[in-house]
Amino acid sequence: MLSDVLKEEYIKLNVEVTNWEEAIKEAGTVLKDNGVVNEQYIEEAIKNVKELGPYIVITKGVALPHATNKIGVNKTGISLITLKTPVEFGNKDNDPVYYIFMLATTDMESHISALSSLSELLGKPEFFDVLKNAKDSKSVIDYIKANEN
Repeated sequence: MLSDVLKEEYIKLNVEVTNWEEAIKEAGTVLKDNGVVNEQYIEEAIKNVKELGPYIVITKGVALPHATNKIGVNKTGISLITLKTPVEFGNKDNDPVYYIFMLATTDMESHISALSSLSELLGKPEFFDVLKNAKDSKSVIDYIKANEN
């Protein structure tokens, strides 16, 4: 379930960044500070976007940066940062991005149910209201726990 890998301490609200690279670094730093990944993983996630384009912008206003599980991942986790000012990733259909969910996984399977829960939540307009208006990470986690599949 999503709440198993997106923990309250993995959420940072109203982060100020100037571009997409900083946004990924901030989301990655949350995971790094909690022992989920190391710096190399964050750099790989940025490199992926540089090499493959903004495929990580998965829906309007939402990016899901990630890298291979072979480099710098200690355990499965997802961080969430909300941006004070949105940034452009270069995805004409879904920019600008306000919400970054950074995924790190130790294998190819353990995160599937979490991503399924996240996908369902991203289909609910009220989830975006919760993200936009959240005063603390607990309110986000409480909503997720009450609404995940």
